[in-house]
Amino acid sequence: MTQPPGQQPPQGGFGAPYDPATGPDQPSPAAPPAPAPAPGPGYGTPAQPGPYNAPSQPGPYNAPAQPGPYNTPAQPGPYGNPAQPGPYNAPAQPGPYNVPTQPGPYNLPAQTAPYGGPGQPGGPAGNGGGGFFRGRRGAVLGAVLAVALLAGGGVWLAVGGDDGKKSGANGSTGADQGSSSGGKGGGKNDKSGDADADKAAAERAEALRAEVAGINDGRKTGEAKALWLQEGGVDLPRNGSDVYGPWIVGDTVVKAMYRTVSGYSVGDGRQKWSLRLPGSMCAAPSQATADGRIVLGVMSGSGTEEFCDALQMVDLNTGKAGWYKKYKRVGAWDGLSDPAMAINGDTVTVGRKTRTDAFRVSDGKVLFGELPGNCQPFGFASGPVAVAAASCQTAADDHKEQQVKRIDPATGKVLWTYKVKKGWEISQFYSVSPLVVSLRKPEEKKWAVLLLNDNGTYRSQLVGDDPNYRTRCDTDLLTSGKALDGCLGVTADEHGVYLATEPESGLDPTNKVVAFDLNTGKVKWKADSPAGQTLMPMRAEGGRLLMHLGAVKGKGGGILSLPPTGGTPQTVLRHPASGADAERELFEPKVAYADGRSFLMSSRISGIEDGDEEKAKSMGVYGN
Repeated sequence: MTQPPGQQPPQGGFGAPYDPATGPDQPSPAAPPAPAPAPGPGYGTPAQPGPYNAPSQPGPYNAPAQPGPYNTPAQPGPYGNPAQPGPYNAPAQPGPYNVPTQPGPYNLPAQTAPYGGPGQPGGPAGNGGGGFFRGRRGAVLGAVLAVALLAGGGVWLAVGGDDGKKSGANGSTGADQGSSSGGKGGGKNDKSGDADADKAAAERAEALRAEVAGINDGRKTGEAKALWLQEGGVDLPRNGSDVYGPWIVGDTVVKAMYRTVSGYSVGDGRQKWSLRLPGSMCAAPSQATADGRIVLGVMSGSGTEEFCDALQMVDLNTGKAGWYKKYKRVGAWDGLSDPAMAINGDTVTVGRKTRTDAFRVSDGKVLFGELPGNCQPFGFASGPVAVAAASCQTAADDHKEQQVKRIDPATGKVLWTYKVKKGWEISQFYSVSPLVVSLRKPEEKKWAVLLLNDNGTYRSQLVGDDPNYRTRCDTDLLTSGKALDGCLGVTADEHGVYLATEPESGLDPTNKVVAFDLNTGKVKWKADSPAGQTLMPMRAEGGRLLMHLGAVKGKGGGILSLPPTGGTPQTVLRHPASGADAERELFEPKVAYADGRSFLMSSRISGIEDGDEEKAKSMGVYGN
């Protein structure tokens, strides 16, 4: 909360409080004005200790601040609740429309594309808000990372593919048994028709069945079963592909990768349907609609003319394709930014650096586009409340003035606006209810976490005594199409905000989960993870905090819980230690928990040798 003059909170971690901006944008026009805050640091005040105006604080993973405007949510998101998870994706695209074609920076060793140098948008010190060159740079770096991981003997990648051949522990192999052709330009049945490939996939499926049986034979008392494992099964482009999902709809878990979306039985991994998309995936919302529909971002064109400017609606219950349409990408800022998609009710939004376009999920009708004024939303958080991050085009044309906005998703009407301090960028929405916003100051490598009231007025700023906190969001992955929600390692509820810390030692993955008070931002309690393993908050439900426990050599992972008062984590679902090696093969997995089952899905799949990506594990499901 705002501190009286001369009173500062304990230092370290997040630092001094963040006072609301003053001016025409505060307070919210949609609610009665909040009481005037006590005097405190504002836009023109001297530097304060802490992440705002202080020496550089390490952010998640101790890495420099991420360039994008994205990071993580705390409501039902890809990590931990029924129908959700995240976006990421695809091949490099040529430069924006309406500008001359630029050389690189896509899949080439050296690039000369504009806006890519140090200090420029998209460069090493590029500004956030639009994800410049993330997909293109990520494709190259992803391949380099894969080489480094394999060469170093570390946990290597895997991300389930669905483009043609499929295999699961239950033996679903060969041609997809799938569904339908869609609307104009839409999907079609995905069938391989390659006898040799089908035979190889069948052999790998048999090997997976044997592996699952071996894991379960080695289970100890109290450990859950490995229900099924799945491998990529797809011949991918040389840089690999991101995986989107998992979305859980009833008894079906859905994942999407490259050019296919497929649904599988949650109980045994049997493929229920598969839909071939009209282009490679390049973005997706973290959540589907309440009735199980989703709109996916896909590429149009082919070869060097591929561009992320098309949308495909899919019914996740049946695998049927609905409407398909393209939207315009205009100008350099728009063309060079990765889309950030979200679903709010029956509205899907596609945000870019300079604008957001909104469509009705049910029929594809355009709901709104560019809003009045020079401040445009560049992305929303999925969920029942439509909260957006907006950037403002200034005289410097740098879009470095940003705002948080509550917007009616059906009309585009702005209900309230909170102006972020100049120089700070909205990185991610950790939660929408309560509203928790991750902010970054990339040039100074600073990070802070801001809490707002439901009417858009300032509530508090987190003040931690540990300088290292750990979240894993879209911006931490070398992917494109990043959502503003969907982080593992952070969540919030009416009792507090929960963050994971970095392990104290690189040799010991043991860490802590820290709870913060919503109104003061101060630490309430800390809880230790089980020795030798890392805990990452997922979501809060039913009066408890659900957390993912990472697997290590000789120890399986699982799902643990804590009450709002903290204490010792309790086991909800413990994965078998006999399957720890298989679990560790899943690369930076996205995690969901529903109906007593945990779902781990690799966030990206690639390989060194041709065919590696087909054999890499993409998903593991555990339960009793």
